[in-house]
Amino acid sequence: MSTVQGDKSEAILDAAYGIFGSKGFYETKMSDIADEAGIAKGTIYLYFKNKEQLFVAVSKRDCDNFISRLDYALNSHQSTGDKLGAIAKTHLTYYYERRNHTKMFFMAPNNDPDLMKFMKAFMNEYMSMVREVLENAGVPEPVLLAEAYIGILDRLKMDIMLNPEFNEEHLNKRIAFAAALFLDGCRSFLQV
Repeated sequence: MSTVQGDKSEAILDAAYGIFGSKGFYETKMSDIADEAGIAKGTIYLYFKNKEQLFVAVSKRDCDNFISRLDYALNSHQSTGDKLGAIAKTHLTYYYERRNHTKMFFMAPNNDPDLMKFMKAFMNEYMSMVREVLENAGVPEPVLLAEAYIGILDRLKMDIMLNPEFNEEHLNKRIAFAAALFLDGCRSFLQV
């Protein structure tokens, strides 16, 4: 693929990300993406056979970025507590940065088998990274604990995505809270 083609592909992905994020999958038209990318509508079909394939490509690029950021964050820390904090920060910051693109997550083609296959693989990779941190710490039931930690973070992301007044102070409070709650359990919050 030449540089020009590569640039067009990236322009399409960038435009699609923005429009899928603001309109959702079902309200997005390929012509809107083409206009935003500054190309002819037919050009999109040289790269992606349909809107579903384009949505999967946009999602894959975004999720690959998330995994790369998480990998870097985990490799930058030594202690389990710091790694748990890095997971919380990566997870919640990811959604904070995308809070104006909520329709990308809530209005997606959930019945698309390629998207479901990709999302399952992504979640398995993410889960594996969190599980490995916990296994290395020697905790019992690392799989269940990894699921629980990601579950806590997923619940906290909803505040980010649904509250228009959510700000960086709220973000930092939730990052610290999630890591402390998970690391210390409820004991540190109880008066016993």
